[in-house]
Amino acid sequence: MSGTENVRRRRNVIAASVAAGVLFAGGGGVYLAATASGEAKSAGAGGAAADAAGSPPPLRLESGGSGDGGAGIAPGEPDPGGGPQGTVYTAKGPLPQGPSSAAVHRPEGLVTSAEVTRLAEALGISGSPVLEGQVWTIRPEKDGSGPRLDVARKAPGNWTYSWYDGGPVGDSCLKGKACPPPGEAKPSRGGSPVSEAAARAAAAPILKVLGQDDAKVTASQVMDGSVRVVNADPVIGGLPTYGWSTGLHIGPDGRPVAGSGMLEEPAAGATYPVIGAAKALAELNEESKGTGPVGIGGCATDPPAGVDGNGKDDSAGGGSGKGGPAAPCQSIAEVAPPTEVPVTGAVFGLAAKDVAGERVLVPAWLFTADPVDASPYTVVETAVAPEFLAPPVKPSPEQGTAPVRQVESYRPDEGGRKLTVTFWGGVCSTYTVTAQETPEAVTVRITESPADPDRVCVAMAVEVSKTVALKDPVGSRTVVDAASGQPVPRR
Repeated sequence: MSGTENVRRRRNVIAASVAAGVLFAGGGGVYLAATASGEAKSAGAGGAAADAAGSPPPLRLESGGSGDGGAGIAPGEPDPGGGPQGTVYTAKGPLPQGPSSAAVHRPEGLVTSAEVTRLAEALGISGSPVLEGQVWTIRPEKDGSGPRLDVARKAPGNWTYSWYDGGPVGDSCLKGKACPPPGEAKPSRGGSPVSEAAARAAAAPILKVLGQDDAKVTASQVMDGSVRVVNADPVIGGLPTYGWSTGLHIGPDGRPVAGSGMLEEPAAGATYPVIGAAKALAELNEESKGTGPVGIGGCATDPPAGVDGNGKDDSAGGGSGKGGPAAPCQSIAEVAPPTEVPVTGAVFGLAAKDVAGERVLVPAWLFTADPVDASPYTVVETAVAPEFLAPPVKPSPEQGTAPVRQVESYRPDEGGRKLTVTFWGGVCSTYTVTAQETPEAVTVRITESPADPDRVCVAMAVEVSKTVALKDPVGSRTVVDAASGQPVPRR
């Protein structure tokens, strides 16, 4: 799967219909979840408590939201910036005002063994969780086949669940086609996907354990022709969320075969003044301006003698007076209008953003963009009043400006001394992967370098696989992504 990757600003987008939210009907705007979350109970998301006058600390967004310089959009999704011409989002009806303030929600505390056990039971996994470093894990014994659950100990408790149907691990079998590498699943047995209703019913007990039985659930996607995908966006603090979803893969037999999400619900933190949907949409349009012409631009030929590049007569005495100054030289990209996309809905909610090195939920407006020639998708704009947003920290020259790449999955070779990691990258960069080993874990880090920093290049997301060698076989150690600090699922 590939998609456009906006290297100018990060905009959070999903290409799916918004089944719940605020829709414009009868010329009026309807507002959902009108009350904001409770008052601040602890320090703000930036890690500093509000001052004596009750003013919350400045919020410094590391990616997404107003005024940041984050990198990339979700792979495979439409580019809300609209390319060189930009995008104009136009509301088809009045926009709601929303609340006057709302709280940032942040993870707090540690995940307990009992919580992991309850999730495992809901997934149909037997066994007791073992703490390996900072990850709770339940993994299959003997030949390694069976279900595996990894849960980060630190809140929000990112978890991954997978089912391994491969053969013996390492050198415990003869080499050959009958002995697949560890982590490589057997070919699909086929079968028909369960119905959407059956998939929802299978996911319901798991969502209940997660405290997400009131989540907005979709189950229209099918993978590999037989696995039904259930996505659930929880309601937190009475507000719908974006970017905090739970994903479950339901097999043909109605049982979950894979999944991921967050185990702990974040707690309400500092409360911030927020802007209405109309102002947020204006901010969104300001950020969705085009990047300008990409590649070769300007005129195909030099301007006529006596006329400068702006079409003005630069000859002595003010020109010949024949026909007046020539028209300005413009490229196709300069004269083309921006892409106009109707906005048919708006809902006030919470969106996942990175603040001070941790993932938090920030008050945001979720707009339903409904282009005439494509499926509806959601565009997110931070709702925190601009005066409470601190400018992002500019990277040092040593750090560069490359976006952070997170590892999606890994696969060890037959001896376990090499890991092939998969992640989303760009077509204009080169990547290297390094590994730091401890007795409990292997931490993999992706380093990105532009192939030619001075060259204008198309921003296209591609799936990248790189292999890194280990000093010792990975064995039972947890593989951790250095960018997120979370365990990486084995595929």
